[in-house]
Amino acid sequence: MTLVHLHPAVAEAFPGARIALITARGIRGTEPWPGTVAALERLEGQLAGGDWQPAGEGDARIDVWHAAYRAFGTNPRRIRPSVDALGRRMAKQGVLPRINPAVDSYNVVSVRHGLPAGAFDLAAVEGEVVIGFADGSEEFTPLGEPETVERPKAGEVIYRDAAGVLTRHWNHRDAHRTRVTEHAVDAVFMLETLQPDGEQLVLAAEELEELLAAHSAAVTVRYLDPGVARVEV
Repeated sequence: MTLVHLHPAVAEAFPGARIALITARGIRGTEPWPGTVAALERLEGQLAGGDWQPAGEGDARIDVWHAAYRAFGTNPRRIRPSVDALGRRMAKQGVLPRINPAVDSYNVVSVRHGLPAGAFDLAAVEGEVVIGFADGSEEFTPLGEPETVERPKAGEVIYRDAAGVLTRHWNHRDAHRTRVTEHAVDAVFMLETLQPDGEQLVLAAEELEELLAAHSAAVTVRYLDPGVARVEV
């Protein structure tokens, strides 16, 4: 089991933080995932028909993350929360990217509900995962850039484990080391909110759980917040 910890300093600075941790074990990532394909096509059809739009900057679900980014010193219009960037891309191109079934599953849930999402291959995680403030000494290798090494600035919210940074700017971009590929067997997926009403988060977590459960041996959902700051996944 892997322990995930919301650091007290981050909990104090962002008391509305709540994170759904959806753990899938025994993932069968190389088989067809028709439920995910249907969810993608349904959402893209709704966008094309004018029945739905991704959450934009005027939406409270995005605005609250922009405010958080500014609070820890990141310009959210230059370095955008993942759901903001993904929604803008979808609005422009009309489709979501196809990466692999597990990643496609959390992407479609993320943009549909306007909630940032990410995932880690648990086989690549080393020790406890902490959501805390960077001290400026950590190292991060961005997804898709295995030769790049960045240093988050002090005060930036990051996910980190014993080996380094897993996600910069809270939810802007995940690390290359812990990326979820079609060969990942055990993975944890995160959906995040800073709004006090967690109903949308629960609905999104249930939707992702259903997509994953059809192609995994077991799926569990747990919630992390200032009141329950440590959970095992």
